[in-house]
Formats: sequence, structure tokens, C-alpha cells
Amino acid sequence: MESLIRDIKLAGHGHDKINWVKSFMPVLNVLNDELSADKPLVGKNVVITMHLEAKTAYLALVLQNAGANVAVTGSNPLSTQDDVAAALVDAGVKVFAWYDCTDAEYEQFLHKALDTKPDIIVDDGGDLVSLLHGERSELASNILGGSEETTTGVHRLKALEKENKLKFPMLAVNDAYCKYLFDNRYGTGQSTWDGIMRTTNLTVTGKTVVVAGYGWCGKGVAMRAKGLGGNVIVTEIDPIKAIEAIFDGFRVMTMQEAAAHGDIFVTLTGCSDVIRREHMDAMKSGAILANAGHFDVEINKQDLSALAVSQRTVRKNIQEYLMRDGRKIYLLAEGRLVNLAAGDGHPTEIMDLSFAMQALAVLYINNYYKTLDSKVYTLPEALNIKVADLKLKAMGISIDKLTEEQDKYLHKA
Repeated sequence: MESLIRDIKLAGHGHDKINWVKSFMPVLNVLNDELSADKPLVGKNVVITMHLEAKTAYLALVLQNAGANVAVTGSNPLSTQDDVAAALVDAGVKVFAWYDCTDAEYEQFLHKALDTKPDIIVDDGGDLVSLLHGERSELASNILGGSEETTTGVHRLKALEKENKLKFPMLAVNDAYCKYLFDNRYGTGQSTWDGIMRTTNLTVTGKTVVVAGYGWCGKGVAMRAKGLGGNVIVTEIDPIKAIEAIFDGFRVMTMQEAAAHGDIFVTLTGCSDVIRREHMDAMKSGAILANAGHFDVEINKQDLSALAVSQRTVRKNIQEYLMRDGRKIYLLAEGRLVNLAAGDGHPTEIMDLSFAMQALAVLYINNYYKTLDSKVYTLPEALNIKVADLKLKAMGISIDKLTEEQDKYLHKA
């Protein structure tokens, strides 16, 4: 089957990007060495749907080196990097993706990837799983299992599980301790502001930043905003998380209250219509809207268009909406993931941890699928510890171990 990419001639630049991130992914490098020698995935077809940039490409190559036949497609139309896609094809990986694809093309790419008849899937947001439970349900019986990268995708999986409709086991890598603690907090925290600042070329210091959602991603974005000198307001629906935000030093209020104060709004909830018409009506001129949740539904773009008398692109990835009263509201990256649609995503060292867990999740499915039910599982704690231990060793850091007496003391009846 032929790959579908923009231009194979871009492969050289893509290889450079992949080689750069490899230099800063020591955990995945260790796994790559092990898997290249053992080849545990020989004969298995693996489909990856993720943000197709250099770090994802290296994960695909690690799985290929483990013996798998790998196909990759993007999980967001604006995060695919065409040179990286070309480099993967040049390396023998099937790729169905290009930057700024239409909705129809995006759907076509997903189907093309599934046409490779995967045994194991690596999903990001749940689109593959959705197709395998709908239009492509004829392939579901072939799936040994898979893994899910995002909070949004895990929500969709758990909904299927609750209705007893999930057709194969899935590992919620997103819920692994090493994943949400580091990837969601530190990765999203840095990469979201990388995307916003790169796109706007504006300061954060002195501005009022409204962070919608105080989960692990929201915590990271709020923490980094504070470090950059922003005055942070948090909006929440969970009273416990709201109190946590207050104790962390942030103001908490409703979005309706926050709307009049905010200079920069960042949504990270995994829900729809977090910012909508009544909030936009209350915003000051110059307000900047950005989303760091998986799908482009958290900021209601239909409401924004309906309120505006005109709209235009004023800078790459910045759309200006002129309101009837003369106010201007700016939407970044079409309301898609700002850290990937307008940036390079999470820092390489962070994704070293996350993608090491993804590789281990694929191996776990391959080894234990016969013992797993069609349920959502959390990545085993032993794999979390293995990833963390490898990272510490790569950093040249040693930690204490329990003495025999200490172990007895902690585990005595």
C-alpha cells in the first residue's frame, strides 16, 4: 500500500529533526537497543495515530526496529510536519498524513491506516477506537489491544466500557502516574506557552491569564503562567480542584466573572463550549483565546463567528474577530491544540518518558492480550517504575534503597 504524504523530497530535513530528538531521549534509546536485538513484535501490524512530529516519528521507528509493520497517521490536521512524515516513509514506515488536511482527508487517512489491518493500535484522542467500533467494526476482532495517550481518549474509552461496548483491551497510558505527572503537568505547562508566545510574540508578564480546568494539564499551564509573571485566574466545575487552585495561590471564579478580566484564555478541560457567546460578550478588546485540550470544541467557534462582523488572519495562526461594538478578539490556531498546531509540542525530554511508556504498553499488549478482558486498564506500576529508573540513570542520579530491616518494618503485619 502506498503512503499518502505531501512530498518525499522533504525527507532530509525530517531525518535531521528525528536525529535531534533522539539525542535527548535516553529512555527510548535504551528500549530501542533492547527491542532491536530481541524483535518481539515480528509479524505484528501496529497503527499509530498521534501528532506526527519528530518525537512521534522516533516512537514509530522504535516499534519498527522491534519487528513491527508500522503505519502512522496524524491526530490533528495542523500538527503534522510534512518533512517528518517524508522521513518516516523514507525509513520504511507507512504514513498517511499531511499538514493542514481537510476533514475529509483526515478521515481518509485514518481509514488508510486501518486498511493495514492492525493487531495493536496506539491512539490519541480516540478516533481510531471510534472507527473500530463504528464504520470499521469488521476489523475489531483482529485487534489484540491498544493504548491511549490523552485524557479525552480515556473518557471515550471509559464510556464504551461502561456501556459494555468496548471490543478489545485498552491501556490508559494517560492515567499512568509517570504520564500525567510529567507529560500533562510539565509538558503541557511548557509547550502551551511555547505555542502562545511563539505565535503572538507577546509577553505574559503583567497580563491576566484565565486557565479553564485545573487538572494536571491546567496545573502545569497555571504554574508556568505564574512563573512568567502572569496574574492567574482558574475556572473549575470540581470544588476540590477549585480549593486546590486557591491553596496554590490562584484566584478562582466562574468563567462569566473571569471573562471581563482575562487578557489570555487557555482551555484545558476535555469538554465542549467552555468559552461561549455570553463569555465572549463580556471580554475586553484584544482578548486572546487558546485551547490546549485535545479537540477544537472547548472554544465555541460558531458563537465567535456569529458575534463577529468580520474576521481575518492577522498573523500566522492568529484569527482576528471584529465584534459589532468594535472590540477585537483573537483566536489562536483555529482553536486546536495550540502547543502542537502552533508549536512543536511537548519538550523532547518529557516525551521520552511518555513514549517509553507507549512502547512498553505495546509490548504489554503483545505479551498479555490473551489474559486481558475488553476493559480499560492502567499501565502496570512496574512499568512506571522502570521508566522512572531508566530516566534517573540517564541523568546520572542515584537514589536510596530500603535496607532489609526497613523493608521488614514497612511490611510487617
